[in-house]
Amino acid sequence: MEKCRRKTTINRKRLLALGAALLLTALRFGAMAQDGIQGINEANSKVRSYFDAGTNLMYAVGAILGLIGAVKVYQKWNHGDQDTSKIAAAWFGSCVFLVVVATVIKSFFGV
Repeated sequence: MEKCRRKTTINRKRLLALGAALLLTALRFGAMAQDGIQGINEANSKVRSYFDAGTNLMYAVGAILGLIGAVKVYQKWNHGDQDTSKIAAAWFGSCVFLVVVATVIKSFFGV
């Protein structure tokens, strides 16, 4: 009796697998694929549309860093620290770096 049950379950599994294969084959002919070049061009235009917002965000972060750096340098100067020029150069350099990177990225990608 056990042998019969195994045989029927194997046949049932084969029948389900065959039915699934036929169904997938039938669905494959009805499926429409999107053009790959069209998808790449759409992705390119979407990424390029974010460049203006990204560069404006980098300019804003640079401005905020400039204000924070000015306050830090002023505090050090008022406390009489000797390394005020080094701190000022570091904060100024970080602001200039952000502005230059935003401009270079914008010009490099032609946006």
